Amino acid sequence: MSKTIYYACKYAPLELFAGYGATFSALDPLAESFSCAERCAHANLCGYAKAVLEQVEQSGIRALVLTNCCDAMLRVYDVLAASGKMEFLQLLPVPHQSTPATRARFARDLRRLADALQRYTGQEFDAQRAHAFFVHKPHAEGPHLTLLGAHGGSVLYDTVQKAFALPVVDATCTGNRELADVAPAALEDFLPSYAAALLGQIPCMRMDAPVSERAALVDGQTVGIVYHTVQFCDYYAPGLTAPEQFHLPVLKIETDCSRQTFTSGGGQLSTRLGAFAESLNAVPDTENKEAPAMNTNAQYAAGIDSGSASTDAVILDRSGKICGWAIVPTGAGAATGARQALEQALTMAGIAESDLGSKVYTGYGREFLGDDGAAVTEITCHARGAHHLDPAVRTVIDIGGQDSKVIRLSESGAVETFAMNDKCAAGTGRFLEMMARTLQMKLPEMSELGLDWHNDVTISSMCTVFAESEVVSLIARSTAPADIIHGLNKSVAGKTAALARRTGGVAPFMMTGGVARNRGVVKELETALKAPVEVSEYSQLCGSLGAALFALEKMGVKL
Repeated sequence: MSKTIYYACKYAPLELFAGYGATFSALDPLAESFSCAERCAHANLCGYAKAVLEQVEQSGIRALVLTNCCDAMLRVYDVLAASGKMEFLQLLPVPHQSTPATRARFARDLRRLADALQRYTGQEFDAQRAHAFFVHKPHAEGPHLTLLGAHGGSVLYDTVQKAFALPVVDATCTGNRELADVAPAALEDFLPSYAAALLGQIPCMRMDAPVSERAALVDGQTVGIVYHTVQFCDYYAPGLTAPEQFHLPVLKIETDCSRQTFTSGGGQLSTRLGAFAESLNAVPDTENKEAPAMNTNAQYAAGIDSGSASTDAVILDRSGKICGWAIVPTGAGAATGARQALEQALTMAGIAESDLGSKVYTGYGREFLGDDGAAVTEITCHARGAHHLDPAVRTVIDIGGQDSKVIRLSESGAVETFAMNDKCAAGTGRFLEMMARTLQMKLPEMSELGLDWHNDVTISSMCTVFAESEVVSLIARSTAPADIIHGLNKSVAGKTAALARRTGGVAPFMMTGGVARNRGVVKELETALKAPVEVSEYSQLCGSLGAALFALEKMGVKL
């Protein structure tokens, strides 16, 4: 019988496990689905807790020590205890603070766990064996990124590290485990000092300690912070403001510990990480990929923005003048849409593809458009395009087909910070497209009709599907279409304004993306922001314009 004991918290007594000769391993949950967890627990359990249940079931884990780090893990313990499948299941109560009284109580709880370990392993406690496991991990030398927040597993860490040319230090709630040494001693003498060492670690968010005590997680060589929280997390989600104390660039990300986050659903995560790397000048060299060919003497450059709904292309000459452009439906294949858009833009410019000195691809499809162009995230490209159109702009609002982005710019046009909507279509172009179908009208008609409203209608649901049900109900009550559209516009504007507030967005504002053509949404957004929102004739082309400007830069052209 395997004696491997699994654990899920940095306060788990690994040295005690070693003292009893047990093998042990950290849980590293990444669920294919949550079918098992949602069958035996509530669907709104946090993603990490559900992933733990999935890993225990799918991997046949039969020995596990949990801590009461949160209510979700208490629920995991209850579910596993009720299953009757566990051979060794222990819940270690960890105090929320370190005082003489709590350390004494914790030592007693560790003694009860030690007795259970002795029965499970059949071995006596060996103090030398326990002491040998006190390992201090090396600290990073030189500039690096710091991954803070909730544990997200090895796949999250590898994904973050792959996105940056700098080393990434794992300082999440499990990654920053480090104890002061405890001298070898008999169990009764070992446990009081060991309890103090466990509680003396840099406190996690569930501990009753000032946020300032976690400042040691970030050293003077940290150039940026990636702060991770798990969907529905009760401790780390409220702590999203904690990284602001470090006065460093911060990227805030959320996962649900499902594989979809990193595969088919990973486009948004990839975009966020890529844009953050670009803002820090820490983009890694693409492995095994030659730099795209370019002609620095050519007179033209192209930018192609492959979005979920449309693909846009812009041709610029060396002066930065737009010589040709195109907007086509993306369709079933990103590469096909990109080819069509580029060909139409070349035709408008009256040039051949061989006249292009460089290409830059952006948008969600950027990685699938071939090796003949460089790839830059749409965050960076929209910022560059908007600054080119109006250098006074400080906040860019891009409502695209499947997501919304708000980007705050510096005076030079660099990205200072940005925020994207969560994995939901509400407040996007797709949302408006679905509502137009429900109202049986085209988007241009919907845009104009929404300006002629008379009665204020509120669409209260935050979910696209439920909002559509609200619209159907309003239609059944003979509510005027113009009033319904106004309610939809107001809903989109409200969600986008909230996103702008998260970034500290300030005027002047510019709106980009396809929804910028919807005058009703723009008007409601101005009301929500209490400021004018600029819309350029090239707003929908802003991403591809920014990409084309980067292509010119790669040819050595400075505008």
